[in-house]
Amino acid sequence: MGTDSDTGRGGGRARGLVLKALVLFGGVLLLRRLRRSTTRWDHARAVAREISGEKFSREQACRDPDNYFNLRMLTCPATEMVDGSRVLYFEQAFWRTPQKPFRQRFYIVKPCPKEAKCDVEVSSYAIRDTEEYKNFCDRPKDQRPHDEEIIEDVAEHLTTINLSRCERGKRCLYEGSTSPGGFPNSWNGASYCTSELIIHKNGEVHTWDRGYDEEGNQVWGPKGGPYEFKPAPNSCYDDMISLNFPPTKSLEKKFDGSFVMNE
Repeated sequence: MGTDSDTGRGGGRARGLVLKALVLFGGVLLLRRLRRSTTRWDHARAVAREISGEKFSREQACRDPDNYFNLRMLTCPATEMVDGSRVLYFEQAFWRTPQKPFRQRFYIVKPCPKEAKCDVEVSSYAIRDTEEYKNFCDRPKDQRPHDEEIIEDVAEHLTTINLSRCERGKRCLYEGSTSPGGFPNSWNGASYCTSELIIHKNGEVHTWDRGYDEEGNQVWGPKGGPYEFKPAPNSCYDDMISLNFPPTKSLEKKFDGSFVMNE
C-alpha cells in the first residue's frame, strides 16, 4: 500500500492532466470560434467599407506632377443584391472639377467562390446612363435612383480583381489583381487591360490600371507605379458610410496581417 504522500502526488498528477486536457480542449474551441468569427461575407463587407469614401492623390501629384494628376476618387454604397453582394457607385474626377467626373462605374463586391484562391471579388461594370448617376454620392438619398433602377442600370462587365488578405506583418489589409491576361479593352489602341489593388490599414487605396496592345506594349496608365489615394481629412463621407456599413471589429486586430479604372 502507498503512503499518504504517494497518494497526494498521484492525485496532483491526475489533476494536472485534467487541467491540461481542459486547457487544450478550450484552446481548440477558441480557435474554431475565431475561425468562424471572420466569414467570407465579413471580408466582402470589409473591402466594400475600406474602398468607400472620398480619397485624393494630392500628395503623389505634388511629389511627381509629371506622371500623376491630383484626382478625386469617390465611392459610396448604392444598393445590395439579393445574394448579399454590395453594389458601390464609383466616380473619378480632377480635384478642381469634382462635379464633372470623367470615369463612372458600378462595383459589385462579394466573396470569392469557395474553390478560388482568394477572399473577395471586386468586379467593375459600366453604367447604362452615366449622366443620371453623375455626383450620385453627393446627392441626398431621395434624389438618387431607387434600388431597382440601380440594379437594372448595371451594364457591361469590365474587369474583376481577386483580393486576398495580406500576409502577417504587411501594412496592407487586402491586395490582388486581375487574372493573368487581364480583360478586353480597346481604349487608346489597347487590346487588353490589367488592374492591381492594394487596401492599406491606414485607409489608403493604391490602384494600378494599365492597357496593353496586342504586342504587349503599354498604351495607357501610369508606368512608374500605382496611383496612391489617401482619405480626405475630416470628410463628410465618413458619417455617410458609417450609416450604410454597420461598425465591425478592427480588421487589423483580426488579421494582423488606378482601382479598376479602365476606360
